[in-house]
Amino acid sequence: MSFDRHLAEIAREYPEWTIWRSDAGRWWATRHHPLTPAQREAGCAMTIDADEPEELREQLEEQEERAKSADP
Repeated sequence: MSFDRHLAEIAREYPEWTIWRSDAGRWWATRHHPLTPAQREAGCAMTIDADEPEELREQLEEQEERAKSADP
């Protein structure tokens, strides 16, 4: 699958994040909104990175689960 297609799919799956690939070839995601204190306490990160798009998806899913567990 092409770089652009991976990027579009991940962005569609995780609309609360900005997704991009750096010039160095790493995949990145940054949240659109600041973390709450409870989310920080739960181990949520504002920005994550990975070597491959599937690895980024896994990290995004983990981050989404952490955020859900922190919300009342």
